[in-house]
Amino acid sequence: MSASSVPPRRLAGIDIGTLTCRLLIADLSPNIPLKELRSERRILRLGEGVDQNKRLSQAAMDRVIQCLREWRAVIETYRVDGCTAVATSAVRDAANRAEFLDRVKREAGLDVEVITGDEEARRTLLGIRSGLPPGVTDMLALDIGGGSTEFILDRPGQAPVVRSIDIGVVRLCERLLHHDPPTREEVQQARDWIARETKSAVEVMMGYAAATFVGTAGTVTALAAMAQKLPSYDPARIHNYRLPLATVQELERTLLSRKKADRVGLPGLEKNREEVIAAGAIIIRTVMETLGMSVVLVSDLGLREGVLIDLARWTR
Repeated sequence: MSASSVPPRRLAGIDIGTLTCRLLIADLSPNIPLKELRSERRILRLGEGVDQNKRLSQAAMDRVIQCLREWRAVIETYRVDGCTAVATSAVRDAANRAEFLDRVKREAGLDVEVITGDEEARRTLLGIRSGLPPGVTDMLALDIGGGSTEFILDRPGQAPVVRSIDIGVVRLCERLLHHDPPTREEVQQARDWIARETKSAVEVMMGYAAATFVGTAGTVTALAAMAQKLPSYDPARIHNYRLPLATVQELERTLLSRKKADRVGLPGLEKNREEVIAAGAIIIRTVMETLGMSVVLVSDLGLREGVLIDLARWTR
């Protein structure tokens, strides 16, 4: 049977992140881009307080489980061939993760796989690779999350090189950015920490400077939307958008000059990202300056899509 005659598989995937939970239901066929049927994301801050307390709070777990119950009902209406859910940094780091996983199973009917930073990077890479523009071969991908950030150097014919650092937008806010807006001293402390960890992450990545620099996840897509002053999130305008360092620097200055409440309503900035977007801007600016990158290619595809692509490989 040829690839074109293989019927599509309808799959559902859920990414339970430190800051954001994402749902994707799509049809997948061999050698054909996935066809999105339903997509949702909610900023629920599951990782709130985990950096200090090493525990998921009851309120955060309640928020996420209520969302998962609603999404489980949505998934059932699509009669999917397979469903998977993964959890990342916040659940990895939480001492009470077993309690959370048990509750999700009991109350939402979902089995959740807690994935390592390396496995998160592998599946993110599957998602990014599925939608790159023609001509992009060597790639250095950056995935800024709520609790961690992954660097992935991927070159055809070679095994990917992955480094995960424990800096994400929620963790940075809780550990260093205590004022609203952050003080100059707090921002400098953040820059120093990010630059140090970035240099350490790429030490083993020979030739990264010649690779196309690609960014995925909420921080970089939000900044791409803000750069274009989009009235609403438009994946077609964000995916493969080239975001210059100069624009990142300008957006960071704008964000750091305002209090959280005064960021509400900025064109392109989605609701509930007002606090963490400043931390995200600090991270992406510092990484780009540290690595000498003048532009980042924005990918609207990432872990959520990679989770489905990976599931399709296992369920054929």
